[in-house]
Amino acid sequence: MIPDEQVEEVRARADIVELVGEFVSLKKVGRQYKANCPFHEERTPSFYVTPDKGFYKCFGCGKSGDVFSFVMEKLGLDFVEAVRYVAGRAGVELREVSRQREEEDPNAPLYEMNAFAQAWFRERLTDPSTGAGAQAYLRNRGIDASTAERFGLGFAPDEWRSLRDAAAKHGMDEELMVEVGLLARRERDNEPYDRFRGRIIFPIEALSGKVIAFGGRIIAEDRKDAPKYLNSPESPIYHKSHNLYGLSWARHSIRREESAIVVEGYMDVVSLAAHGFENVVAPLGTALTTEQAKLLGRYAQRVFLLFDSDAAGLRATFRAGDTLLEEGLHPAVVTLPAGEDPDTMVRHAGSDVLRTHLDDALDVLDRKLQILEQRDFFTSIERTRQAVDRLLPTLRAAADPTLRDIYVAKVASRTGVRRETLESELKRAAGATHARTEAGGPRPTSTPRVPRLGAERALLLIMTKSRDFVERAGERLGPEDLVDSAYRAIFQALLDDPDLRSPPSSMDPVAAERLREILEDPEEIGHASRVFEDTVARIRVATLDRRIEALNRRIESARDEAEKLALMEEKTRLSGERRELAPDDWSTTARWLRADPNKQRDR
Repeated sequence: MIPDEQVEEVRARADIVELVGEFVSLKKVGRQYKANCPFHEERTPSFYVTPDKGFYKCFGCGKSGDVFSFVMEKLGLDFVEAVRYVAGRAGVELREVSRQREEEDPNAPLYEMNAFAQAWFRERLTDPSTGAGAQAYLRNRGIDASTAERFGLGFAPDEWRSLRDAAAKHGMDEELMVEVGLLARRERDNEPYDRFRGRIIFPIEALSGKVIAFGGRIIAEDRKDAPKYLNSPESPIYHKSHNLYGLSWARHSIRREESAIVVEGYMDVVSLAAHGFENVVAPLGTALTTEQAKLLGRYAQRVFLLFDSDAAGLRATFRAGDTLLEEGLHPAVVTLPAGEDPDTMVRHAGSDVLRTHLDDALDVLDRKLQILEQRDFFTSIERTRQAVDRLLPTLRAAADPTLRDIYVAKVASRTGVRRETLESELKRAAGATHARTEAGGPRPTSTPRVPRLGAERALLLIMTKSRDFVERAGERLGPEDLVDSAYRAIFQALLDDPDLRSPPSSMDPVAAERLREILEDPEEIGHASRVFEDTVARIRVATLDRRIEALNRRIESARDEAEKLALMEEKTRLSGERRELAPDDWSTTARWLRADPNKQRDR
């Protein structure tokens, strides 16, 4: 017996254009291929193959289906034989194949719920009245109607229960809608409401083509109280670290191009597809994961990382590069002009300019070396030592032994550090990692013990216990608001990857040890929202105190009266902001901290 997921793997890895092309002569027409139907006599082609969806249809005789049904119809095979036939051409090794009936799938109601929601969102977008603003928004972003239809884009009206009421009329189970994240519940009375409101909706598909989740992009740019992007939570059918947005459409193009382009978000994928780039995917609101890298590895070894040009985009690029290297893939970094992202680049400069940037992409290690060179990291012994520390994570990540050998040789040549020394560093780091992960093995005794709790650790604990708080924390605070350097590194790592379940390989050992202790902490936090608000306020107040103290020093040393007056005005403004933040009673947090004397230490 073999589970349905392996049947789906065969379906995903099969190129329907290539397979159907063995029987008929296909001609490309836009994003489809056409031919005379192989199932009936005709003079004018009415048989179409749509590779993005993996389907064929004849508008003459009405026959349609996927790659398996084509083989069954054309060769007279049963389903099991068809799967074996297609698997052989797709390079998938099978055991005995048996397919469960779809109605036996316990998650079928969840898929049905999402299918209903997708259709409803789609109707709202195409409605001339309800969807007018959303249609105008998409046009301004260069997304035409055919592209919106191809990706199944929809619109969620800015109303609290429109979808809920529509679903109720069709007898949809509210509890299931909450389970898949279409509805959320208010804290004060547990009342369900529409999660997505006033947003362009991006359906997220599994490789099978089934909708497993949604992403929503807010339309009103002035809505500072709401996150720009909102995503479905994890559910029995949706695990964002195991899926890639756009892969169900792009997988055949990735195989044909022998490369994938990875961008940061939904809009980048859709925008690039609208401008002729078919092999584009995006992680789902997280840093690129090992599982996502393995998915890409099914279709191509070459991966172009096309992230935003800002500092955060660069950090995400190198983290993704290391993850891809660990899975034996070969990442290249595409560098865009300052201030540009893939969407703005392709809309303002055009497809040809973006292709030029793709052609100029550098191997991830070469790009690191280039940046270090630009920042004068090779001008002194100390800076060169720092450069080596920044390069070692990429050397460690390279699973391809030939590529790692090339990397080590290149770093040795550029830094002047002997090859033997670099290899020794790699072995030492690998040994330390192995020791930490051994079952029951001791952890490094040199790592300082983690302080039990304070505002900063409390915040991180809340963020790891309930990942919904990660996005909220990122909207209110920056890493620079945390005083402790290890907690600062953990905070940044969580912002980069809200699903983080273990320390990244490149994380400082002290920060990594603290993150492990936080992740393993069994502490349950009552009234989490109240504690979160109090904790954020405490950290912001501490930041303001530091800024006010710095202003006091500058006021004392200022000689120019105009400068002193400006500094005093700034101090007055900050003091007012502090008074608004600091409540008379930090009751919820205070009670929680007092409940255990070990939690008193801050930072």
